[in-house]
Amino acid sequence: MNPDIVKERNNATFDVEKLTYILDGGPEKTIRRREIESLVFNDPDFKEKDPNFLSRSERYDQAVRKSAQMILKLREYGIADPDEIQQYKTCVHKDRPQPLDLHLGMFLPTLLNQATPEQMDRFFMPAWNLEIIGTYAQTEMGHGTHLRGLETTATFDPATQEFVLNSPTISSIKWWPGGLGKTSNHAIVLAQLYTLGKCHGLHAFIVPVRDMSTHEPLPGIVVGDIGPKFGFSEVDNGFLKLENVRIPRENMLMKYAKVDPDGTYMKPPSAKLTYGTMVFIRSMIVGESARALAKSCTIAIRYSAVRHQSEIRQGEPEPQIIDYQTQQYKLLPLLAMAYAFTFVGQYMKQTYLRITGDINQGDFSELPELHALSAGLKAFTTWEANNAIEVCRMSCGGHGYSRSSALPDIYVEFTPTCTYEGENTVMMLQTARYLVKSYRQAKAGQQLSGIVSYLNETQDRRVQPQPVAARPTVVDINDLSSLVEVYKLRAATLVEMAAKNIQQELQRRKSQEDAWNNSCIDLVRASDAHCHYVVVKLFTDKLGEIGDTAIHSVLSNLALLYALHGITKNSGDFLMAGLLSVPQVLQMSLRIKELLSQLRLNAVALVDAFDIHDKKLNSVLGRYDGNVYEHMFEWARSSPLNTEEVHESFHKYLKPLRSKL
Repeated sequence: MNPDIVKERNNATFDVEKLTYILDGGPEKTIRRREIESLVFNDPDFKEKDPNFLSRSERYDQAVRKSAQMILKLREYGIADPDEIQQYKTCVHKDRPQPLDLHLGMFLPTLLNQATPEQMDRFFMPAWNLEIIGTYAQTEMGHGTHLRGLETTATFDPATQEFVLNSPTISSIKWWPGGLGKTSNHAIVLAQLYTLGKCHGLHAFIVPVRDMSTHEPLPGIVVGDIGPKFGFSEVDNGFLKLENVRIPRENMLMKYAKVDPDGTYMKPPSAKLTYGTMVFIRSMIVGESARALAKSCTIAIRYSAVRHQSEIRQGEPEPQIIDYQTQQYKLLPLLAMAYAFTFVGQYMKQTYLRITGDINQGDFSELPELHALSAGLKAFTTWEANNAIEVCRMSCGGHGYSRSSALPDIYVEFTPTCTYEGENTVMMLQTARYLVKSYRQAKAGQQLSGIVSYLNETQDRRVQPQPVAARPTVVDINDLSSLVEVYKLRAATLVEMAAKNIQQELQRRKSQEDAWNNSCIDLVRASDAHCHYVVVKLFTDKLGEIGDTAIHSVLSNLALLYALHGITKNSGDFLMAGLLSVPQVLQMSLRIKELLSQLRLNAVALVDAFDIHDKKLNSVLGRYDGNVYEHMFEWARSSPLNTEEVHESFHKYLKPLRSKL
């Protein structure tokens, strides 16, 4: 063990294991997670060549081999719980995206949520047993997040009792679905439903794309891989062109919407049910943001504890770089964010399961809020985490550029979350639509419930930009409940401002559409403030569940750092709304410095509590034992370019060049 990392752990003021239990949801879950990890990490069938030194085709081949082994092992061990399957999968693939991700993460859940009992009998067990390997084909070359703009058509033919699917334009070719390029033999295709000459909007259809025996593309199917991307090197993201492809009427997912044999259409109880899989994925992405950020913070903070650089006092030994206040300011607020997002991810998962349970009982009342919350938090957490991962990489200096650090790969694999399952700006605008609607309802005298209930309060007090003197705010910068209140008022202010801007645009005789478009900057700011409030509130609420005094103390400091840092980064909003004064903001900046100094003592212990196994972290810089340099040299020497002392290019090009010069 590196002595610096040992010293850091000895300085911890709390029991790391107990904090791990809190993060996992209890000691029994920690024990079970570690059992699953040991099943994978001790299994020679999952031994792999370092993907950094493989071609894309080799990486895909290795990933498919491991995925196939994974399915067999899951059956062998009887692992069927979705959380445990996910834990096993992330250990097998070390959190990297894989060819079967959409089969497990979107195809099967869509069947569970949108298939009739008869369709479940036909499709689910074959899919569970991987006779059917599925993907989810929604995005097209010309349209992604704007779902109403999708062009693929499914026209019902009553004479044959079939749907005829077509890609009528070049821009309507399905583009991006993971696993579609080479792996899948079926796809759930989202297409515009036409029956009896009328379009009924997007619906989901199960479409066979490859022969179940030969794996050759079926008639009318043009399918393949879209080529290298920014990351996702092991996934065969694909294209799909449909040319008069006929499928039985029973292949339309009909749990909610239906087409009768005569072509009569029955609409679903809520149009949002069609997008249920996306809401599920968005809810899960919040947890992904936390995990990616936790890994990045673990690497950067452990490395900052063992890396010595420059000098604070002339002539003294080079200090650990975590002793520099600037390094603490870079990393410790991000560590606080990782904890905040972890707790928000847990909340989103519980909320999704609760509301979908209600939906299955026929109660759709909370579906709009779930849709708005998942869209906004997906955007907020992925934007924040994406920026934070890059800060972690840069905080590691030159070695952060090396793929041995794992940080470049974490970044390129995570960045697409800002775009897939809903481009983030559009997601923020979807949340804003719900917020403005809720604000108007509150103004009309309706009592709001749920996470937007604070908008009721804006009708009781004047919340809008005004001089500080007009409405002094008493804020205790050490009291989280006081800070939650300030975040709430900031969100209410920005929602009200955005709603009033729309109204002013309408009064200038603008159309509803133009009034909305001309207010979009304010609407995104309002959604961002709403999500920020939700995160601060949930982090604060979580503290109320923690009984261990030492853990409560350190997490309270983290929550306080997260809240104060967020205010100083967005001080204009708080000052403009008259919620804080300039002296208060300056006082917060001083308090942040104190918190950095206090939390520095526990920094390594706090990342240790994430309990990310070295084999999953896969980082030379973030190793648990802190022995960075020995393993960096070992990793470099394993490069295929070092298998021969003199590379053939010397004899082919450089030596002949000498004779010509």
